[in-house]
Amino acid sequence: MKARGKPGPFSPADLAVQCGRPLLIRQPFAPDAFDQVVLGCANQIAGEMNVGRVAALRLGCGDAMPAWTVHRNCGSGMQSLDDAFRAIAHGDMDLVLAGGTEALSRAPLVLADEAAGWLGEFQQARSAGETIKALSHFELAFLSPEVGLKQGLTDPVSGLSMGQTAEELAFRFNITRWQADDYALESHRRLAQAQQEGWLEGEVELMFAPDGTVYDHDDGVRADSSIEALGKLKAVFEPYGNVTAGNASQITDGACWMILASGEAVARHQLTPIATILDSEWAALDPRVMGLGPVLATAPLMTRAGLALDDIDLWELNEAFAAQVLACLEAFADPAFCRDVLGLDAPIGTIDRARLNIDGGAVSLGHPVGTSGARIVLHLVNALRRTGGRRGIATECIGGGQGGAMLVEVA
Repeated sequence: MKARGKPGPFSPADLAVQCGRPLLIRQPFAPDAFDQVVLGCANQIAGEMNVGRVAALRLGCGDAMPAWTVHRNCGSGMQSLDDAFRAIAHGDMDLVLAGGTEALSRAPLVLADEAAGWLGEFQQARSAGETIKALSHFELAFLSPEVGLKQGLTDPVSGLSMGQTAEELAFRFNITRWQADDYALESHRRLAQAQQEGWLEGEVELMFAPDGTVYDHDDGVRADSSIEALGKLKAVFEPYGNVTAGNASQITDGACWMILASGEAVARHQLTPIATILDSEWAALDPRVMGLGPVLATAPLMTRAGLALDDIDLWELNEAFAAQVLACLEAFADPAFCRDVLGLDAPIGTIDRARLNIDGGAVSLGHPVGTSGARIVLHLVNALRRTGGRRGIATECIGGGQGGAMLVEVA
């Protein structure tokens, strides 16, 4: 659900619980049958610390259920799947509930240090004189706190916002504003078609707000958008910027859960697997070019599996920014980049856009940071099953200069 300038109706735990209940109701086992619950979340709120445990308790998993929250910025949801995958592969666990949640609309307001200092002075005043003195130190600027999300989307080492890192990539790979807008338009069109055709019904659950409002679809899509309308939007970083509100991922709220099981658990509970996680990879790079993380994470994944581009039926590359996705495509096909950065003798190649984000992505759907990594894996599996594909890669850039990738194969 798109953030609209005010706190949304659901907290991170609310999202996780309403998303998880329909999934657990469909299972032949009780919610307390899991060995562990892992939930990604990049922006936990003060009232729900370790939101994974909060959600597990509210879902009826029981007091004895170990549950924890993982934070790897944009990779949090995928990290939760990776933790479950590796615990099961190692033989430590058989059944894990993993996913991600994020309520970016509830990002807190942050007081400047000076405002916080004044508030402390005022609260510690013990006499009328001290109170008057504290009030005399008050400044109107103290009434203008900063949205915490703005700080969270700025890398503290490079000093660049995530949008500025996308501008870096656009400059390096000669991505034009028109190309970014054209990609964004295609993302909206693909999502609109997927919604109209009912292709998302199996992975979208109804949400019921306290006031009775029902949310039954992702509401960020602009099916009537045009290249002309996108071209009129003001660049965030003027005067020559590429990034706009129209070709960047939307700030949204959302949650996603998946059940991971060993072969023994599948047999014991008579489950029907829909896919297998074959491998995963995490990579790191200069935070200034964090958007290239998918390329660095994907290359070793494909090398280990002995796969070429033609062996990958579908790709989900999280659309943090249109320019960032396009830069990744250029890097995959660039001989110099693949040689100098990836250490390959030849470029990975050109990814067919018809196989990439076939139902749109974060530009049209939104990017609830802690959720997206799990969501793109789930959607990749569903898209492969719908189209008759076999293998797919879900990958994403991660704020702070990292990338994650996961190779899946449908059952």
